[in-house]
Amino acid sequence: MNAPDTDTPHPATPDDPIASGRIDWLSDSEQRLWRGWLQATRLLNTLVERDLNPFDLTMYDYEILVNLSEAPERRMRMTDLAMASVQSKSRLSHQITRMEKAGLVRRESCDQDRRGLYAVLTEHGWDTIRAVAPHHVASVRQHFIDLLDDERRAALASALEPVLRHLEESRDRP
Repeated sequence: MNAPDTDTPHPATPDDPIASGRIDWLSDSEQRLWRGWLQATRLLNTLVERDLNPFDLTMYDYEILVNLSEAPERRMRMTDLAMASVQSKSRLSHQITRMEKAGLVRRESCDQDRRGLYAVLTEHGWDTIRAVAPHHVASVRQHFIDLLDDERRAALASALEPVLRHLEESRDRP
């Protein structure tokens, strides 16, 4: 791949390699890793989402149902749920509205903060997550977990720890 134009305006940060002209291009093995990661995660998400389609759920729906089902009183503040599901507050609000129409969740006012809202799992939402979870777990096993032996699962989990930590720390920075 040819080096792209590095004169394109962009916000500079103190250790910005583009602004300094010190670009450390990916090696062939690093490109294989990066592109393999992108392809694998996109395909995995597509297949697991496809397996949720018969239940009229998206991966976002399922993740919200899981988060709420595991939360105390089966409810979470909307801001906490947005963080847990890695969605913007606006995106989550639209998602919750759609899920409210399906009877899976409802909104409740927050007693401690009048501006705050809770997303609450309804009985229908609870019944739905209990019915769908075994199918979802089977899909995750089929398309991911069972393809790796214990050693590879442990190695992958270990390799992802610093990446996830960095991404979570970077999430809120401009």
